[in-house]
Amino acid sequence: MQLQFFPSRTVTLYTGRMFLVRSFAVLAGLVLILMTLDLLGESDRILAYPGNGEAQLWTYAGLRVPQIISTFLKFSVLLGTLITLTTLNQNSEVISMKASGLSAHQILAPLIVAGLLVAGISFAFNERIVARSTATLTAWQKAEYGPMPKDSGVLSNLWVRDDEDLIRAGRALGRGPQTRLEDVTLYDRVGNTLSQIIQAKEGRYIGGAWHLTDASRFDVGTGTETKLGNTVIAKGVTPDRFTLSNVDPDGLSFVQLKQAIDDLKAAGRPTRTLEANLWHKLSGPLSAVLMPLLGAVAGFGLARSGKLFVRAVIGMALGFTYFVADNFALAMGNLGAYPPVLAAWAPFLLFLLIGETVLIRTEE
Repeated sequence: MQLQFFPSRTVTLYTGRMFLVRSFAVLAGLVLILMTLDLLGESDRILAYPGNGEAQLWTYAGLRVPQIISTFLKFSVLLGTLITLTTLNQNSEVISMKASGLSAHQILAPLIVAGLLVAGISFAFNERIVARSTATLTAWQKAEYGPMPKDSGVLSNLWVRDDEDLIRAGRALGRGPQTRLEDVTLYDRVGNTLSQIIQAKEGRYIGGAWHLTDASRFDVGTGTETKLGNTVIAKGVTPDRFTLSNVDPDGLSFVQLKQAIDDLKAAGRPTRTLEANLWHKLSGPLSAVLMPLLGAVAGFGLARSGKLFVRAVIGMALGFTYFVADNFALAMGNLGAYPPVLAAWAPFLLFLLIGETVLIRTEE
């Protein structure tokens, strides 16, 4: 038995199912409570826009729930682990398993594999649903909960500064040299004083400058408007300054964020902050695999010794300390103090070693 990684098929399915049911039950309770509190705090802003009503409140809830699930899934897995192992310990099932020759690692194996399943579901959920809902909700909040923005992938309302001049593009389509701007406005300033405004329906990047179509110029000093036809502006302003001016890692999937990082590198712009978030999209869901190991201290020891509650508190403290360390490392990565890979993976590897050390020293 000691040479097998898993206990019997019956015990494996029993403990794995118990762990999953309790974890998702805790998650459902957390989502219900937190969504209710969040909606109470945000409903005033949503209903403040004329014409908004119950439908917009449900829309907000539909966009916000995936974010809450993504954030608190790892907390639910930790609490599910503690509840599962505490229950097994109280019912003397852990004692029975150890008496049959199972080691602590074999008892935890079904929970770790179930945690790996949760990690895979979490990653797919983040990629397919959370990134899209975050991008849509962010755009809706920028519109002060006005007309719902379409999720077309087209960037809108972009501003770029060229020395003293300001350039606004209503929309930006495409990537790289094929970028096309629509509804372009150039605010030409001299000595911080607005001298003229150039507007055009469309602008294309050709030969290091932006070629405008059907442009017109309004002279602020004389108050006259002149038709320019096709004209050239903003020499040296590259397309990436429009398309990559504000990359939100939370609103992009892993593949989209990787593509944005490659574009920024090609443009010679810093990417360390985004790289830390890219790696964290992998290490974050894997925390579900770590929780059974950190919470394992609650499952062992004699329940009648009176220290079961203390063990559960210790397991919870280890889990929450990991969350604090993970957020701290990611913040340091965003500031550039930690290398991206270290910021994303160091807390996971550190607490993996801590969990293994505690388990081996106390139970093996």
